[in-house]
Order: sequence, then C-alpha cells, then structure tokens
Amino acid sequence: MSLATPIPLERLCRLSEVSRAGYYSWQSTPPVADPDLDLRDEIQRIALEFPSYGWPRITAELKRRGWEVNHKRVYRIMCEDNLLCLRRRKFVVTTASNHSRPVNPNLARGMMLTDLNQLWVADITYIRLETEFVYLAVVLDAYSRRVIGWALDRSLEEELTLAALRMALDRRISVPGLRSAVVPG
Repeated sequence: MSLATPIPLERLCRLSEVSRAGYYSWQSTPPVADPDLDLRDEIQRIALEFPSYGWPRITAELKRRGWEVNHKRVYRIMCEDNLLCLRRRKFVVTTASNHSRPVNPNLARGMMLTDLNQLWVADITYIRLETEFVYLAVVLDAYSRRVIGWALDRSLEEELTLAALRMALDRRISVPGLRSAVVPG
C-alpha cells in the first residue's frame, strides 16, 4: 500500500506541459536500444587494457579486432563515456647548464643554520593558467622553511623579485649581521 496521494493524469500532464495524447504516445513507444552498445563495450575493454590509448589508437585496435568503424564515431563514444586519455606532458629542461660562463660557488652549501634570518633563499617559477602564464617569486627563510615574501605578476620583470624581497624585509625584522648577496644575472 502506498502512502502517497495519487495525482490525476490530467493534472500531471498540465504541470509538465504535455498533452494527454503525447503522454500515451510516449508510454506506448518501446525503448530504443543503443545501436552502439556492443561497440561501446569493446571500446571500454580496450580503454581498460590500454589506458594511455586515445581515439586514434583505439580505432586502430578495433580494426585489428575486426570492427569496421569510423574514427569520428569512436571519438564521439569516447567523449560520451569520458574515456579520453590525458596526455602526459614531456619534461622540459628550462635551465641552461651547458655554457662557458663562470658558475658562482654555492656559499650556503656548508652553512649550519641555528636560528631564523641566517639564510634566505629565493626562487622564481611560472604558473600556467588557461589563457596565460603568471610568474611567482618567493623568498624563504632556510631555517624555518617558511615563505616570508612573495610576489605574483604577469611579466618577468625585475619589479617582481624586488616586490618579493620588499615583503620579506617588511615581515622580518632585520638583525645585525644579516647580509644579502646579489648574484649577477
């Protein structure tokens, strides 16, 4: 026994803005089977077996398995089932280490840090957004490994690094003996 109050069909049709004849026509129409059901199943099996395959390789694999199928149809089914693989980006080296210029020695390598403000380190990186790149400059206290200054900008100009350094100097009280070394560019 259902506790729900039945709603008359006439009122349901009016609420959903459908005619009664349209409702009866829809109800008598048998459900249409997916014509791509077998193909969809085979594509999903191949995608599980080869997770790095995209639609071109899956199309080729289907043809090797005896399917006559168009690559556009495979692509459409893979989009509908969210089976498109994510490409791994190739690692790109951005540091030019093979040059004839002199390399400055790393003076911080042998330091034994015992307190804050003995050594600050800095770095610049980029952040890829959907339509552009932005650049991030960061100053860290090497002892606490805390960010003490940072700046974000659309351009990689000297003002970016100077803004990060200014923030670090404003946030940390300078103590006697704290030296800064500027490494030539």
